[in-house]
Amino acid sequence: MTLVAYQKKREFKKTSEPKGVIKKTGLSRFVVQKHQARNLHYDFRLEAEGVLKSWAVPKGVPEEAGIKRLAIQVEDHPVDYINFSGVIPKGEYGAGTVGIWDKGKWNLIEGDLGSGSLKFNLMGKKLKGEYVLVRFKDKNNWLIYKL
Repeated sequence: MTLVAYQKKREFKKTSEPKGVIKKTGLSRFVVQKHQARNLHYDFRLEAEGVLKSWAVPKGVPEEAGIKRLAIQVEDHPVDYINFSGVIPKGEYGAGTVGIWDKGKWNLIEGDLGSGSLKFNLMGKKLKGEYVLVRFKDKNNWLIYKL
């Protein structure tokens, strides 16, 4: 777990995104950020191992059972990013508007990210219930769906 990839992509003198550090809080939070960059997508983030494990979900995290969506794993983000909303300036990585779409708590039911299969419960304002993340053979591509 590291934030080097995250920090390398950003010029913190130009963006208000948090530089952040690895921070184990003992909390199990999640956030979904609506990100209007080059293309609209949703960033799904789970607090784990002192960082936010992160996926870009082009069509958004499903709210109903049976809908499967592609989730592309991206670099870990600092825990402080959980409250980030604002504008990433033009010319910067991820330029565009970021807003919090949903947030809450999550808990593990079974599996782990290392094995490529994770079953968990989301307790947010919009997203509630059991979800699964399963990695494809390509290590960055995952499938997310609600049970």
